[in-house]
Amino acid sequence: MIRTLLVDDEPPAREGLRTRLELERDVEIVGEAEDGLAAVVAIERLLPDLVLLDIQMPGIDGFEVVARAGRAHLPSIVFVTAFDRYALKAFEVHAVDYLLKPVNAAQLARALDRVREHLAQAELAERGRAAMAALLNERERAEKEGPAERWAVKQGERYVLLRADEVDWIEAAANYVRFHARGTSYLMRGTLSGLERQLDPARFARIHRSTIVNVDRIKEIEPEWHGDFDVVLRSGKVLRMSRSHRDALLR
Repeated sequence: MIRTLLVDDEPPAREGLRTRLELERDVEIVGEAEDGLAAVVAIERLLPDLVLLDIQMPGIDGFEVVARAGRAHLPSIVFVTAFDRYALKAFEVHAVDYLLKPVNAAQLARALDRVREHLAQAELAERGRAAMAALLNERERAEKEGPAERWAVKQGERYVLLRADEVDWIEAAANYVRFHARGTSYLMRGTLSGLERQLDPARFARIHRSTIVNVDRIKEIEPEWHGDFDVVLRSGKVLRMSRSHRDALLR
């Protein structure tokens, strides 16, 4: 499925795209945003495969959305705008297509075909990078028995080595896990449960179905009225801990 985010400050424009896209069997609309800042947040949270993106919007424009979101996750971009003067710039930022409003069914169908081809090529490249990252991780594990001490994690289009003692906390992110360390975040393909099996249980603890924390970073644990707990890190970050994980963390 092509996980798709719709971004436009005009509700009728989003509704028109949604109506046509719902007819496509391999397209799943995972969210909408009505301004540029909301689009950046949605891209970082939802990790869509495709963004249908307006250019002129309140706050920041579509090009600034690409610049900001692309630091962590850059999906396939199809610009949808009422202006033709941005076409050259759109392809300079590697947009897959550029559609002028009002968008008709044939134009959208051609754009989706280009997106499918682009995603297929990107998947092949990602498999190659993932294989290299897996090789690096496996080589590190082979050199030293016991829990994993470092990982090859994604930063933009490159990989960097991240040490376990640098990690503050880890969260699930669709088909990835997101490491929070060094004041920023890094992606690695995989599941949180699979990663948990690699971690030193004396150093890392699962506090929620989607969250693992470095216990050395915990400042305090505060009970909430609904029965769950807030885990406060030394950085000031507050994470939610479910009741089912409390005893394991305290042990």
